[in-house]
Amino acid sequence: MARVWLLILVLLAGWGTARLTGIADLETSETYLLASQLLLAIGLYGSTHDIDRAVARAHARLIVAAVTVGVVLKAALIASVLYLFTGDPLAVVLAVAVAQIDPLSVASVMGDSRLSPKARTILAAWASFDDPVTVVLSVYAATLAFSSDGISVSHLADLGWNALFAAVAYAVWRLVRRGPAWLINTAAVAAVLVGAWTFLMLAVAIIGLFLRLPDGRRLAQAVAVAFPLAAFLMGMLLVNGMAPAEGMLLGAVAFCAQVLAAAALTWGLPVIDRVRLALAQQNGVTAVILALVFERSLDGFVAVVAPAVVTVNLLHALANRAADTWERRRSSVP
Repeated sequence: MARVWLLILVLLAGWGTARLTGIADLETSETYLLASQLLLAIGLYGSTHDIDRAVARAHARLIVAAVTVGVVLKAALIASVLYLFTGDPLAVVLAVAVAQIDPLSVASVMGDSRLSPKARTILAAWASFDDPVTVVLSVYAATLAFSSDGISVSHLADLGWNALFAAVAYAVWRLVRRGPAWLINTAAVAAVLVGAWTFLMLAVAIIGLFLRLPDGRRLAQAVAVAFPLAAFLMGMLLVNGMAPAEGMLLGAVAFCAQVLAAAALTWGLPVIDRVRLALAQQNGVTAVILALVFERSLDGFVAVVAPAVVTVNLLHALANRAADTWERRRSSVP
């Protein structure tokens, strides 16, 4: 619950700051655009940087299943229900934005000794890999939803630029990987900055898989700071209004979609594993920053996502507290 209260307080602080200073068009600022893209790049690099490549290779089939079912199916379920109740054309993009599970948020669940090693692998893979998948899907979901031309040549060219940037970064990494720590750190910082400036986010996510920092503590600190900073900016945008009913519906449906998706992935696992994975849906830095990025072109995006993120995290806290009580009673029965 502490995380939920912190999120609410930071949102209120941002809203209060914007009210006192009279800032009402923050999303039109070029500085805002670059800041939101930089925060997204840091979050993406951090999520893939911490992936255990040995575990990923050993459980490749499971990871593919987790990412496809955990993101694509969930987004489809969320979008269908949201559009059915609201008729909002933003439903597809909103659904993708909140479909992912925040990697930092699941850290406490990963430390639960009652989870089996396989369940931890599923959760770690799900939370780490779906961030880059979510970002890519959200961009193309927006294109399909609001462009009569669908996926155009320019979007295919964008994929090519992502591949080229990742290839150049890999060549640089091959040159510096045996060098001093400062050189590797410089290469990583440059990759994140260029990726943020050019919005080549898929490349940034790929780069995180191989360009590893000698000491990842600074990166972990940067990602941890990115969340409250992004939430503060989100709060500032809420002076333009909020859609609490639609946002709470989006959050509730997102949480329920995780339960359905987890049921498809966890067949055969112990009951405790199935329950914990079903209740693992949390939103964090990626959902918040995607809202910041899309607010510039999709007016009202933050107004829906902000209450949705609060709803998802509140439901997570309450449901897992109830699950704790259920497990204690279950274990006490002979």
